[in-house]
Amino acid sequence: ALIFAALYAEGDSLVSETGPTEVYTESMLKSLGWPIEYRPGEVLVRGGGSLKAGSIRIPGDISSAAFLIAAALLIPGSDITLLNIGVNPRRTGILGAFVLMGGRIELLNERRQSGEPVADIRVRSSALQGIELPEHLVPDMIDECPVFFAAAALAQGRTRASGLAELRVKESDRIACMVKGLRAMGADVVESPDSVEIGGGRLDAADIDSFEDHRIAMSFAVAAQCADGVTRIHDCANVATSFPGFVDLAQSLGMNLE
Repeated sequence: ALIFAALYAEGDSLVSETGPTEVYTESMLKSLGWPIEYRPGEVLVRGGGSLKAGSIRIPGDISSAAFLIAAALLIPGSDITLLNIGVNPRRTGILGAFVLMGGRIELLNERRQSGEPVADIRVRSSALQGIELPEHLVPDMIDECPVFFAAAALAQGRTRASGLAELRVKESDRIACMVKGLRAMGADVVESPDSVEIGGGRLDAADIDSFEDHRIAMSFAVAAQCADGVTRIHDCANVATSFPGFVDLAQSLGMNLE
């Protein structure tokens, strides 16, 4: 909002942040010809510029792709390639986390599209291992933490993650919701106000409350693929908030979901 306001101000405006955030707005404005400079935590917006119309192609969303990536890593025999996915460095923490766990993930055909880095992502089933999640990755994967927790519950060994306080104030308290659901499926999970520790292994089927949170519902849909028995996830209408084609796409890839 401050960046947009600065477009109409006289002179230069410097917007500072307490930490690095996503830079979609900055790169889009630059690609359309506005004089803007940015680096982690700081944006300089020069007044008096003009925007030039252009053709813009929106890349695939890494947050939505994360559920399919996790499913492919976890389900034996999987090998999928997701096309035209945005891989802005401020959004790819989840890829770094999965690679640290032993995930076989490749970026193919890397390129720039409307100022944004884009790639095709190949994912193959992998024997995931528990990790100590580097805290610097958390801001760049905050929306993908629920499916990361689901993957951790199916990995070998223990996974620890901290710096997660923002998850408490999303569409739901995503730490509490994931902990409750994973425990219902038999996982050993310990939580604190801003951290979780998850003992990986096997999961059992359970009735899961999604708390009307789209990311909670899809995370447990992924976990259920590797659980023993039939899992029922309630209050899933909000999946359409971010991924209205999730069920159809998941089914087309071979996931057992209805």
